[in-house]
Amino acid sequence: MNTSASAKQTSSFFDFFNFDLTTPVSGKVVNVGFTASDFPQPTPDADLLKQLSFVPGLKEILMLRQVHALEHATVWVLGQSTSYSSNFQVDNELLSGLSTEQGFYLYGEVNISNLRRAVTLALHRLTNGEVDLAVHPRCGTNASVAMLLTAGLAVGMHLLLPFRPIEQLVGLGLAATTAAEIAPDIGALAQRYVTTAIPFNLAIENITVTRDICGREAHFVKVRWQE
Repeated sequence: MNTSASAKQTSSFFDFFNFDLTTPVSGKVVNVGFTASDFPQPTPDADLLKQLSFVPGLKEILMLRQVHALEHATVWVLGQSTSYSSNFQVDNELLSGLSTEQGFYLYGEVNISNLRRAVTLALHRLTNGEVDLAVHPRCGTNASVAMLLTAGLAVGMHLLLPFRPIEQLVGLGLAATTAAEIAPDIGALAQRYVTTAIPFNLAIENITVTRDICGREAHFVKVRWQE
């Protein structure tokens, strides 16, 4: 593998919501149960790009969504080496990731050979119907959704309740509690329909050991677009 190819990878506008897998959750997570029909099929992204190729940044957005799904699936596959039940996916909380339109960074201790196998298997499983691997409970999308819900509900409570300290504090507490309860489900939906897509148009180029723009050591999985 070429260890210098990704050493100068840079961040971009499209990376904003994609820092993933940082919030601790329980070790075992039940499969979310999405089916292949819940996600785009092989041709829409490629067809959309052909029809709207004049739109600036469209290819990068489409590619980022597919990379994001591959990042999630790779972390699931790396965790499944310790799984003893097909009914559960095991979440390795020592791993985290950051998706870009050129590939994704994987942080944490992992053997590069194991990572290479995991990425290849993750791509194969995603494109062959195991679409639930594209959604991860520690995705940054969930944190973004939780913050937006909390802010929206807090503003709503502020406007609906009397402008007295006790009522306002109760309203804020209700807003935060409600947001915490519904954010995981809404976050999963946001991942499914907005921030991820099944990587039918991705090919793996190489995996290198590098450092991100903050100087943190990571593996970088570089991908390319294919029709």
